[in-house]
Amino acid sequence: MPEFFIRGLAFIMAATISVSGAELPRSGSEKAALQLLGELVAEDTSLGHGGVPKVTAALAARFRAAGFPSADITIIPVLDTAALVVRYRGARSGKPPIDLIAHLDVVAARAEDWGRNPFELTNENGYLIGRGTLDVKGEVALLVTTLIDLKSEGYTPSRDLILVLTGDEETTGDTAEALVTDHRNLIDAEFALNADNLGGGTLDETDGRPLLFRVQGSEKASARFVIRTRNAGGHSSQPRADNAIYALADALKAVERYAFPLRWNEWTLGDFAGTGDVISGSLGDAMRRFSVNQKDTEAAQQIAQESAFVGRLRTTCVATQLQGGHAPNALPQSATATLSCRIFPGESMQDIHDQLQTIVGPKVEVIDGPRITPAPFSPLRADVLAAVNVAIQAAHPGARVIPTQSSYGTDGATFRLAGIPTYGVGGLFIKESEQFAHGLNERIPFQSFEAGLEYWKRLIQSLAPPAPAPQ
Repeated sequence: MPEFFIRGLAFIMAATISVSGAELPRSGSEKAALQLLGELVAEDTSLGHGGVPKVTAALAARFRAAGFPSADITIIPVLDTAALVVRYRGARSGKPPIDLIAHLDVVAARAEDWGRNPFELTNENGYLIGRGTLDVKGEVALLVTTLIDLKSEGYTPSRDLILVLTGDEETTGDTAEALVTDHRNLIDAEFALNADNLGGGTLDETDGRPLLFRVQGSEKASARFVIRTRNAGGHSSQPRADNAIYALADALKAVERYAFPLRWNEWTLGDFAGTGDVISGSLGDAMRRFSVNQKDTEAAQQIAQESAFVGRLRTTCVATQLQGGHAPNALPQSATATLSCRIFPGESMQDIHDQLQTIVGPKVEVIDGPRITPAPFSPLRADVLAAVNVAIQAAHPGARVIPTQSSYGTDGATFRLAGIPTYGVGGLFIKESEQFAHGLNERIPFQSFEAGLEYWKRLIQSLAPPAPAPQ
């Protein structure tokens, strides 16, 4: 048995999953999903550790053992990582496949910061804690377990289902790019369901009841720019008016004051309308007003004060790094600042470059980072939203399903750019205050994880109903 599985099993053997001190009953599927999550967390799949190829090999073996033909299981090596594609054969109905996508890699984590081993799944006060539990190994464990369960039940979907697990979403995105360009035949589909939705479900901060579930049909593109000032420099005992650091400071303050033009689409407006209904007070009122009147600049200004929502109004650019000068006793000859920009769909990198150049003035240089192409937003499909609502009401009754646009990026952008509409539908629910993806002590509520099996099964069978038995 591979070490990958042995370390994961240690969690299952040592831990009793409980909430408020009471042991939870677990079905065979729940045990299998929990065991798999322990195995996935135990393997460090962050950049440079070689964990993803080990995980893809182990998952491929798991699918073969569950009866999936080897011909339908493909591992695609890409540099030092890999992708896994598994096709679940459906009836020959003429309907194109559905992709089910997620990623296996995680952001690096240091045990000394966490105060615990981030690569050992632990249970504490009803939470499953470990790197990747939320982003996005929890969803991978649920998806894999659901597909294997459906296979064991003899389920034949009305169309093919294609599980696509990439290996470097958190870094270069090379595996997703390789799939859509060099292996399109393996993953071509009518649309994709993206599990990388960072806990699309929101729990009430006070009583923990499910409030909203956001379906992500659009996302902003992440771009990097550098602004640079130059100067002849000189001796620090002879200050001059044109100081490169002061000029850079002025440019940064100009960027800070600038608000990019308001933008919207059906995904952001739907988000404001739905969120406004559950947020009390003036902020909720402002969201509802803006959702029906995009010329209401007062409402937009109020929404923009909230860091969680400003990204749904416009492109944003924020300074993240500084560098200037070459010696403590010399006038600076240059100074630079890095800007992290999240570009709204419909705008280009060149659009933002031009606006930045206007903001900082002709004496400041704007340097483009790696070229990126923002993805278009997916069409808002009634059948997808209806199926998600059926699944959510089964797993989390009462939660309202609404559209959204994320300010972070996923592999979904690569699929959209390749012409495959993609919808973020990861089914985990969590409180906003406990969103620790990429951070310390990343976690998910056990009850939410448990409900995820019901959610994914209902969602898959709603969009790919069981094929009629042959007569």
